Amino acid sequence: MQMTMASTLAGPVEAVRFPSMDSRKPSVRRDAQPSKMTAKASGVIRVLLADDHPVVRRGIAACLGKMPRLNIVGEAGDGQEAFRKIVELSPDVVLMDIDMPNTNGLTITERIQKEMPHVKVLILSMHSQTDYVMRILQSGARGYVLKDAPSEELAKAIETVHTGEAYFSPEVASMALTQLVRGPNEGAAAAALTPREREVLTQIAEGLSNKEVANLLGVGVRTVETHRERIMRKLNIHSVAGLTRFAIAKGYISLS
Repeated sequence: MQMTMASTLAGPVEAVRFPSMDSRKPSVRRDAQPSKMTAKASGVIRVLLADDHPVVRRGIAACLGKMPRLNIVGEAGDGQEAFRKIVELSPDVVLMDIDMPNTNGLTITERIQKEMPHVKVLILSMHSQTDYVMRILQSGARGYVLKDAPSEELAKAIETVHTGEAYFSPEVASMALTQLVRGPNEGAAAAALTPREREVLTQIAEGLSNKEVANLLGVGVRTVETHRERIMRKLNIHSVAGLTRFAIAKGYISLS
Protein backbone atom coordinates (compact mmCIF):
# COMPACT_ATOMS: atom_id res chain seq x y z
CA MET A 1 0.00 0.00 0.00
CA GLN A 2 2.83 2.44 0.89
CA MET A 3 4.61 1.85 -2.42
CA THR A 4 1.36 2.27 -4.30
CA MET A 5 0.69 5.63 -2.55
CA ALA A 6 4.24 6.79 -3.17
CA SER A 7 4.07 5.91 -6.83
CA THR A 8 0.66 7.54 -7.05
CA LEU A 9 1.88 10.75 -5.42
CA ALA A 10 5.07 10.85 -7.49
CA GLY A 11 3.10 11.09 -10.72
CA PRO A 12 1.19 14.28 -9.95
CA VAL A 13 4.17 15.92 -8.28
CA GLU A 14 6.35 15.35 -11.33
CA ALA A 15 3.55 16.46 -13.61
CA VAL A 16 3.12 19.72 -11.74
CA ARG A 17 6.84 20.48 -11.37
CA PHE A 18 8.20 20.32 -14.89
CA PRO A 19 5.94 21.85 -17.53
CA SER A 20 5.10 25.14 -15.80
CA MET A 21 7.84 27.70 -15.04
CA ASP A 22 10.61 26.30 -17.27
CA SER A 23 8.43 26.64 -20.35
CA ARG A 24 8.12 30.37 -19.76
CA LYS A 25 11.81 31.23 -19.42
CA PRO A 26 12.67 31.38 -23.15
CA SER A 27 10.14 34.21 -23.65
CA VAL A 28 12.17 36.58 -21.42
CA ARG A 29 14.76 38.63 -23.36
CA ARG A 30 17.51 39.59 -20.98
CA ASP A 31 19.17 41.87 -23.53
CA ALA A 32 16.04 43.95 -24.05
CA GLN A 33 15.88 47.40 -22.48
CA PRO A 34 13.36 47.92 -19.68
CA SER A 35 10.02 49.12 -20.99
CA LYS A 36 8.51 52.45 -19.97
CA MET A 37 5.92 50.57 -17.93
CA THR A 38 8.69 48.71 -16.10
CA ALA A 39 10.51 51.98 -15.35
CA LYS A 40 7.30 53.56 -14.13
CA ALA A 41 6.45 50.57 -11.96
CA SER A 42 9.92 50.62 -10.40
CA GLY A 43 9.69 54.34 -9.64
CA VAL A 44 12.71 55.21 -11.81
CA ILE A 45 12.60 58.65 -13.45
CA ARG A 46 13.99 58.68 -16.99
CA VAL A 47 15.99 61.87 -17.59
CA LEU A 48 17.36 63.45 -20.78
CA LEU A 49 20.21 66.01 -20.53
CA ALA A 50 20.21 68.86 -23.08
CA ASP A 51 23.23 71.18 -22.83
CA ASP A 52 25.74 72.29 -25.44
CA HIS A 53 28.72 71.90 -23.10
CA PRO A 54 29.97 68.27 -22.91
CA VAL A 55 31.80 68.94 -19.64
CA VAL A 56 28.59 70.20 -18.04
CA ARG A 57 26.66 67.15 -19.27
CA ARG A 58 29.30 64.77 -17.93
CA GLY A 59 29.31 66.51 -14.57
CA ILE A 60 25.53 66.39 -14.26
CA ALA A 61 25.39 62.78 -15.40
CA ALA A 62 28.04 61.83 -12.84
CA CYS A 63 26.10 63.50 -10.03
CA LEU A 64 22.69 62.17 -11.00
CA GLY A 65 24.07 58.71 -11.71
CA LYS A 66 24.51 58.26 -7.96
CA MET A 67 20.78 58.79 -7.38
CA PRO A 68 18.99 55.40 -7.43
CA ARG A 69 15.68 56.85 -8.63
CA LEU A 70 17.19 58.69 -11.63
CA ASN A 71 18.22 57.12 -14.92
CA ILE A 72 20.00 59.20 -17.60
CA VAL A 73 18.57 57.82 -20.85
CA GLY A 74 20.25 60.23 -23.29
CA GLU A 75 22.10 63.48 -23.95
CA ALA A 76 21.82 66.24 -26.54
CA GLY A 77 24.18 69.07 -27.48
CA ASP A 78 21.81 71.40 -29.35
CA GLY A 79 18.12 72.19 -29.65
CA GLN A 80 17.32 70.13 -32.70
CA GLU A 81 19.11 67.07 -31.37
CA ALA A 82 17.28 67.50 -28.08
CA PHE A 83 13.88 67.43 -29.76
CA ARG A 84 14.80 64.36 -31.86
CA LYS A 85 15.92 62.44 -28.79
CA ILE A 86 12.87 63.48 -26.81
CA VAL A 87 10.66 62.04 -29.56
CA GLU A 88 12.79 58.90 -29.76
CA LEU A 89 13.29 58.21 -26.05
CA SER A 90 10.19 59.83 -24.50
CA PRO A 91 11.89 60.69 -21.19
CA ASP A 92 9.93 61.61 -18.09
CA VAL A 93 11.92 64.78 -17.43
CA VAL A 94 14.21 66.87 -19.65
CA LEU A 95 16.96 68.99 -18.11
CA MET A 96 17.05 71.83 -20.65
CA ASP A 97 19.64 74.56 -20.99
CA ILE A 98 18.39 77.87 -22.40
CA ASP A 99 21.30 78.94 -24.59
CA MET A 100 21.87 76.18 -27.14
CA PRO A 101 22.69 76.32 -30.85
CA ASN A 102 20.20 75.23 -33.51
CA THR A 103 17.08 76.39 -31.64
CA ASN A 104 17.23 77.60 -28.04
CA GLY A 105 15.90 75.69 -25.07
CA LEU A 106 12.79 77.81 -24.54
CA THR A 107 11.64 77.37 -28.13
CA ILE A 108 12.09 73.60 -27.79
CA THR A 109 10.20 73.69 -24.49
CA GLU A 110 7.23 75.44 -26.12
CA ARG A 111 7.19 72.82 -28.87
CA ILE A 112 7.33 69.97 -26.35
CA GLN A 113 4.36 71.39 -24.47
CA LYS A 114 2.32 71.43 -27.67
CA GLU A 115 3.31 68.03 -29.06
CA MET A 116 4.34 65.97 -26.01
CA PRO A 117 2.78 67.53 -22.91
CA HIS A 118 3.47 64.41 -20.84
CA VAL A 119 7.22 65.22 -20.94
CA LYS A 120 8.18 67.57 -18.10
CA VAL A 121 10.85 70.21 -18.74
CA LEU A 122 13.15 71.54 -16.04
CA ILE A 123 15.23 74.51 -17.14
CA LEU A 124 18.84 74.40 -15.98
CA SER A 125 20.66 77.66 -16.64
CA MET A 126 23.24 80.11 -15.35
CA HIS A 127 20.86 83.03 -15.90
CA SER A 128 19.19 84.38 -12.78
CA GLN A 129 17.68 87.59 -14.16
CA THR A 130 14.02 88.17 -13.40
CA ASP A 131 13.10 88.62 -17.06
CA TYR A 132 14.37 85.15 -17.90
CA VAL A 133 12.22 83.71 -15.12
CA MET A 134 9.03 85.16 -16.59
CA ARG A 135 9.97 84.02 -20.10
CA ILE A 136 10.57 80.52 -18.76
CA LEU A 137 7.17 80.48 -17.08
CA GLN A 138 5.57 81.48 -20.37
CA SER A 139 7.33 78.65 -22.23
CA GLY A 140 5.56 75.97 -20.19
CA ALA A 141 8.59 74.68 -18.28
CA ARG A 142 7.77 73.10 -14.91
CA GLY A 143 10.78 74.48 -13.10
CA TYR A 144 13.99 76.46 -13.14
CA VAL A 145 17.23 75.56 -11.35
CA LEU A 146 20.52 77.42 -11.51
CA LYS A 147 23.58 75.50 -12.69
CA ASP A 148 25.44 76.13 -9.44
CA ALA A 149 22.72 74.40 -7.39
CA PRO A 150 23.82 71.40 -5.26
CA SER A 151 23.21 67.96 -6.76
CA GLU A 152 20.71 67.19 -3.98
CA GLU A 153 18.61 70.21 -4.98
CA LEU A 154 18.77 69.21 -8.64
CA ALA A 155 17.57 65.70 -7.81
CA LYS A 156 14.77 67.13 -5.68
CA ALA A 157 13.75 69.44 -8.53
CA ILE A 158 13.59 66.54 -10.98
CA GLU A 159 11.47 64.45 -8.63
CA THR A 160 9.16 67.41 -7.95
CA VAL A 161 8.43 68.28 -11.59
CA HIS A 162 8.00 64.59 -12.35
CA THR A 163 5.02 64.55 -9.99
CA GLY A 164 3.45 67.42 -11.92
CA GLU A 165 4.37 70.16 -9.47
CA ALA A 166 6.57 73.19 -10.13
CA TYR A 167 10.03 73.72 -8.67
CA PHE A 168 12.12 76.87 -8.64
CA SER A 169 15.38 77.51 -6.83
CA PRO A 170 14.80 79.77 -3.80
CA GLU A 171 16.61 82.70 -5.45
CA VAL A 172 14.61 82.30 -8.64
CA ALA A 173 11.31 81.96 -6.78
CA SER A 174 12.01 85.20 -4.93
CA MET A 175 12.72 87.05 -8.17
CA ALA A 176 9.60 85.65 -9.82
CA LEU A 177 7.46 86.80 -6.90
CA THR A 178 8.99 90.27 -7.12
CA GLN A 179 8.28 90.38 -10.83
CA LEU A 180 4.65 89.33 -10.31
CA VAL A 181 4.19 92.04 -7.69
CA ARG A 182 5.53 94.82 -9.90
CA GLY A 183 4.28 93.29 -13.16
CA PRO A 184 1.28 95.61 -13.73
CA ASN A 185 3.52 98.69 -13.58
CA GLU A 186 5.94 97.26 -16.11
CA GLY A 187 3.05 96.24 -18.30
CA ALA A 188 1.72 99.78 -18.22
CA ALA A 189 5.16 101.12 -19.10
CA ALA A 190 5.40 98.79 -22.07
CA ALA A 191 1.94 99.83 -23.23
CA ALA A 192 3.04 103.48 -23.03
CA LEU A 193 5.65 102.94 -25.74
CA THR A 194 4.69 104.24 -29.15
CA PRO A 195 4.93 101.87 -32.16
CA ARG A 196 8.09 103.64 -33.30
CA GLU A 197 9.64 103.45 -29.82
CA ARG A 198 8.89 99.75 -29.67
CA GLU A 199 10.50 99.36 -33.08
CA VAL A 200 13.61 101.21 -31.94
CA LEU A 201 13.70 99.15 -28.73
CA THR A 202 13.60 95.93 -30.75
CA GLN A 203 16.49 97.03 -32.97
CA ILE A 204 18.59 98.12 -29.98
CA ALA A 205 17.92 94.79 -28.27
CA GLU A 206 19.00 93.02 -31.46
CA GLY A 207 22.40 94.68 -31.02
CA LEU A 208 22.20 97.46 -33.60
CA SER A 209 23.95 100.80 -33.01
CA ASN A 210 22.11 104.12 -33.16
CA LYS A 211 23.54 104.74 -36.63
CA GLU A 212 22.46 101.29 -37.86
CA VAL A 213 18.95 101.80 -36.48
CA ALA A 214 18.79 105.22 -38.14
CA ASN A 215 19.81 103.77 -41.50
CA LEU A 216 17.32 100.93 -41.16
CA LEU A 217 14.41 103.24 -40.29
CA GLY A 218 15.42 106.04 -42.64
CA VAL A 219 15.71 108.68 -39.92
CA GLY A 220 18.50 110.74 -38.40
CA VAL A 221 20.81 109.47 -35.68
CA ARG A 222 19.64 112.23 -33.35
CA THR A 223 16.04 111.03 -33.78
CA VAL A 224 17.04 107.52 -32.73
CA GLU A 225 18.91 108.92 -29.72
CA THR A 226 15.78 110.83 -28.70
CA HIS A 227 13.64 107.70 -28.99
CA ARG A 228 16.21 105.78 -26.97
CA GLU A 229 16.19 108.35 -24.17
CA ARG A 230 12.38 108.30 -24.02
CA ILE A 231 12.30 104.48 -23.96
CA MET A 232 14.74 104.33 -21.06
CA ARG A 233 12.82 106.98 -19.15
CA LYS A 234 9.43 105.28 -19.67
CA LEU A 235 10.72 101.84 -18.71
CA ASN A 236 13.08 103.11 -16.02
CA ILE A 237 15.81 100.99 -17.60
CA HIS A 238 19.14 102.68 -18.27
CA SER A 239 21.37 100.11 -19.96
CA VAL A 240 21.35 98.20 -23.24
CA ALA A 241 21.56 94.92 -21.32
CA GLY A 242 18.45 95.89 -19.36
CA LEU A 243 16.58 96.86 -22.52
CA THR A 244 17.58 93.56 -24.11
CA ARG A 245 16.27 91.53 -21.15
CA PHE A 246 13.04 93.54 -21.21
CA ALA A 247 12.57 92.89 -24.94
CA ILE A 248 13.16 89.16 -24.43
CA ALA A 249 10.71 89.01 -21.52
CA LYS A 250 8.02 90.76 -23.54
CA GLY A 251 8.60 88.54 -26.58
CA TYR A 252 9.79 91.35 -28.82
CA ILE A 253 12.87 89.34 -29.76
CA SER A 254 13.81 85.66 -29.50
CA LEU A 255 16.69 84.09 -27.59
CA SER A 256 17.70 82.07 -30.67
